[in-house]
Amino acid sequence: MTSTEVTPRHRPGLALGVLAGALALDVSGLGVLNAALPSIGARFDLEDTTLQWVMIAYAVAFAGFLLVGGRLADVFGRRRMFESGVALFTVAALAGAVSPTIGVLLAARAVQGIGAALSGPAALALLTEVFPAGPARNRALSVYAAVGAASFSGGVLLGGVLTQFLGWRSVLWFSVVMGVAVLAATRAGLPGGVGRGGRLDLPGAVLGTIGLILLVVGASSSGASAWGSLCVAVVFLLLFVARERRTADPVLPLDLFRAPSIRAASLAAFLQYTGSVGMLFFAPLYLQGMLGYSPLESGLALVPMSAGVFLTANFVTGRLLAKYTPRMLMAVGLVLIGGGTALWMGTPHQGGSYLLHMLPGLVISGIGQGLNFPSMTSAALTGVEPEQHAVAGAVNVVAQQIGSSIGVAVMVLVAATSIDQLAGYHLAYLTAGIACGLGAVIIAVTGRRTSTA
Repeated sequence: MTSTEVTPRHRPGLALGVLAGALALDVSGLGVLNAALPSIGARFDLEDTTLQWVMIAYAVAFAGFLLVGGRLADVFGRRRMFESGVALFTVAALAGAVSPTIGVLLAARAVQGIGAALSGPAALALLTEVFPAGPARNRALSVYAAVGAASFSGGVLLGGVLTQFLGWRSVLWFSVVMGVAVLAATRAGLPGGVGRGGRLDLPGAVLGTIGLILLVVGASSSGASAWGSLCVAVVFLLLFVARERRTADPVLPLDLFRAPSIRAASLAAFLQYTGSVGMLFFAPLYLQGMLGYSPLESGLALVPMSAGVFLTANFVTGRLLAKYTPRMLMAVGLVLIGGGTALWMGTPHQGGSYLLHMLPGLVISGIGQGLNFPSMTSAALTGVEPEQHAVAGAVNVVAQQIGSSIGVAVMVLVAATSIDQLAGYHLAYLTAGIACGLGAVIIAVTGRRTSTA
């Protein structure tokens, strides 16, 4: 069989709009309920440690099924898997919108994550097919990355507006409408074609998926159950690696990790989402729970971060990539993300100034994300054969989702070590800031060694 071919009636602008729209749907799927967390917690009488699963259930399923999604796109066709993923996401959003219990809501969120895992890798691979290597692809990647980088914080804002005026269920109804719109434009905007052939390594897919899910679940739990999940996860992931080494059609070609750019991009992805998602998890709890902001006000308070991400990624980073290496921009971006997150350690219990205590950290973190996201997206595909772009993209998104789920879980656990709630938040911010700083040093130092080797 042949790989997907671009049809003569293909329209690049519409294709980019469809792919960026699907990315916004996937990424905002994690953040759009963020501002609604207090309302959901009140509706179902949940504590913070349980409430985090509204976000983590999505991230766990997303991360767990991404590698399978990338392989399925290569085997069965990228547009086919793209459409299947968006459709599954949309149906699950509908189920969540009418959920009568927290159990149904969490299940719907998990299925949404599976849908995003099917469409995400296929979307990035389709983008590299639609736009040939060179300025056109660089521009498309810049726009795609800008939308992706801004979608989480933009989703937080949207969630705040919808929750304020229509209630938290309206957030999921919006996802339904957006999903239907993306599906309606898919056939007209994206090229058709068939997969490369081959087979899905089912044993490898099962081992990898279970291992990733248990890894995130273990990191998101506490006590003996957490350690048990982590130990079993290690066993499954070791079996997965052993399986991938000897199979002819691996779910994850391990040779990908020989490329220094892939390793650096994965670390940058993990740390960006640890810092940004962790910070944004606590933001509405602090703004609404301590300062008395409404859901709308807490969403609007985060607009500067979203604007910083979008403007930097769309208008600055592309030009810098023409002069500097992605590795350098990733290191600088992580320093800014970590510094912006750590600045929120100055937030007071009450009576604080938004301009003085919150805005600087949001802007600095947003600029850092805007530098890092396009750079790591570019680095994730550097030196990778075109037929492996779907799985290479999946690897990077796996790192993002593990960072978001484990990052939130670790920050919640760190915050819980303090008797004082705000002091716990501050300790969590410091932890994320230090992690991002160390990651920037590792990326910069290993890049220097690679360039001098």
